[in-house]
Amino acid sequence: MRLRKTDVVDEALRFLDAEGLDQLTMRKLGAALNVQGGALYRHFPNKEALLDAVADRIVEGIGDPLPDAPWLDQLRILGGRLRGALLGRRDGARVVAGTFAPGANTIIGSDVAVQVLCRAGLPPAQAGWISFALFYYVLGHAIEEQAQSRLPPEQDWRIRTERLDVQVSPQYAAALDALAGTDPAERFAFGLDLFLEGLRHLRTTLPPQPA
Repeated sequence: MRLRKTDVVDEALRFLDAEGLDQLTMRKLGAALNVQGGALYRHFPNKEALLDAVADRIVEGIGDPLPDAPWLDQLRILGGRLRGALLGRRDGARVVAGTFAPGANTIIGSDVAVQVLCRAGLPPAQAGWISFALFYYVLGHAIEEQAQSRLPPEQDWRIRTERLDVQVSPQYAAALDALAGTDPAERFAFGLDLFLEGLRHLRTTLPPQPA
């Protein structure tokens, strides 16, 4: 059977879930597909191009139609969709963070966010900046979540800090305990709500935009 581009991406995702990003090479992927490494280069000129396609597949669906809801709730849904997509694949956040050229699914998701913001009365230029900031908050949080989830118990934040033998204030120690002892989903929701509350305040200070 002729090897298709989508077959390569599918197998790359399976390999990613099984072995992780650091183990993914064109040679290993070719072996998993039972083809010579050169066969992959007919579809992807290099590993970077492959990872661009993998990243775009990871975020597939984030731009699906949103429910009829207030604009801040729609942005909250978008943020949750993106986080879920990134955490749904091993090292998914690192893969997406390592790509620069946006794929179709990335563009669709960004377009949905910009439309939500523009319907709320923000100008397109500012909507672009805001959607960029929102997506990178989600991306950064997901990277931290996935990195933290791989740490063995003896390497958690508290223990690593104690081993550094750095004198910290009681306030910092309490803050670190609160961070380390909280469900990552709860921390994410708190940060997203903080972002959206600031955005709500920003919108109220802008002059009305023409329809």
